[in-house]
Amino acid sequence: MNRYHIIRDDLPLDPVTIISEGLLIGRLPQCEVLLNHPSVSRVQAGIKQFGNDYYLFALRPKNPVILNGKPVEENEALAAGDIIEVGPFQLQIDTVDEALAIRVELRIGMKPSEIDVSDPGLTTDSLDAPDTGKGKKPRAVPMAGTKALDVFWDKRMRDVAKMARPSPLFPKGGRRAGKAQYNWIPTTDLMSRWPVAVFTWALLVVGVVSVAAAYRYTRAFSPAPIAKAHTLTQLSIVPAIATTPNSGSCTNCHSLRGHMEQRCAACHTTEAFKSTMIKPHEAAGIGCVDCHAEHRGAEFSATKGALDSCTQCHNDSNQKLYNGRKVGTPHGGTFGYPIVNDVWSPKSINDEEWDLRQLGTSRQPTDTDDKWRSNQFHALHDQRVKIAPGMKGNSEGKLSCSSCHNSFDPPDRITPRTTCANCHMTDGKPNCTSCHVQHLIDPKRWNTSML
Repeated sequence: MNRYHIIRDDLPLDPVTIISEGLLIGRLPQCEVLLNHPSVSRVQAGIKQFGNDYYLFALRPKNPVILNGKPVEENEALAAGDIIEVGPFQLQIDTVDEALAIRVELRIGMKPSEIDVSDPGLTTDSLDAPDTGKGKKPRAVPMAGTKALDVFWDKRMRDVAKMARPSPLFPKGGRRAGKAQYNWIPTTDLMSRWPVAVFTWALLVVGVVSVAAAYRYTRAFSPAPIAKAHTLTQLSIVPAIATTPNSGSCTNCHSLRGHMEQRCAACHTTEAFKSTMIKPHEAAGIGCVDCHAEHRGAEFSATKGALDSCTQCHNDSNQKLYNGRKVGTPHGGTFGYPIVNDVWSPKSINDEEWDLRQLGTSRQPTDTDDKWRSNQFHALHDQRVKIAPGMKGNSEGKLSCSSCHNSFDPPDRITPRTTCANCHMTDGKPNCTSCHVQHLIDPKRWNTSML
């Protein structure tokens, strides 16, 4: 009972005999007759034997199978010579060795019901099957629907659905070439889709990286901790040069809104300190952090860092361009003395800085540029600056002409190149800001300890 002999002409498979209480036809891989095509339902039809007859049952009324050119609404008895159409597949029915033989063919481009039904023997209107050479056998009439029959097919489809896996979509490799393609079945060379969408995986990866970066923020962002001055909870310098203590906060300097340079300048603008810059530095795009670096360690001094940054920037080896221009080693390579090739440097003191010093010395109409720069330099030093240890001065302990020049006819311009370092040195390094003021309108813009 319920013996089926399946012959697959559409696939390179050997014939197989199946014994089952009910044969299922559909797209699910667990169906006994697997028809892999989008137009075929997951479980579209079933065949079951009752007595000596086999019956074809339509399990999907909205997508019925075609028997001998007519759709099957509920069930129809099968006989040798019948033709069943399921999508582009054609199933030829025959009886052999007390089994139902089903030959499966794939008709490319065939539309439903494009078979020859001119022979009345191929329609269900006639209950007599065509002559197969073994004598005519009357075709059984359709079976009346019963509750037990409905329960049977429901159970069979539920069992198959439990066994079914998600439909594989993506092939692992291309079609095999040569003789190997005869043993290759496309439906067995597929890999399952990802369990979640690509964007979900992307969000997961970004989240994991963000969490890891948050734990390693200090090392990933900064070369070293911030200076101790920025970790204090109370202002330690009196009068204060900042509006509020930083307390080790990152967001006081780094924020989504506003540039860090603006936040630095706003915080370091008090009655005792004005965080302004000279116009040449503004034109070159130089900001606060270019001179006052941070994240250099707890003991790092911002003032010392600014002094060191002068010589690092103004150096012949610095190839960086500032507003399209390059800077080099100042003063012709000498220390501080602004005479290069017997000419006073025209950039020794800018006009804005000179006006703020209010020394009472003004340029005369007959003064050349070289003469005016010489007058500026001597007005800044003569009778105004305290002598450093080991230097000669006047009776009041102030610099005089003889402090730097050993002779005046002709003027001695060799000795002054060696005396600048006596005053303009800090920890063995040039203190450029002792002469070139950055924060011009700051009340402490000049080193009053030298005056």
